[in-house]
Amino acid sequence: MSVLVRTYRLASGLQQVERIDDPDRIERYMKLFDREDVKKIQTGAKVKIEKDEWQLVED
Repeated sequence: MSVLVRTYRLASGLQQVERIDDPDRIERYMKLFDREDVKKIQTGAKVKIEKDEWQLVED
């Protein structure tokens, strides 16, 4: 099962990590990304999109 990990900073400066394990939500997020970013994410690489860092982890 895949987990999409989103790392971002809050306005207060704290770093937050969100683990998305719902396949439907992962699919929705993938549709929002550029093709090149999706290819990088699917290889397991960390991708910086705007201020967020995304990574797809296989469990």
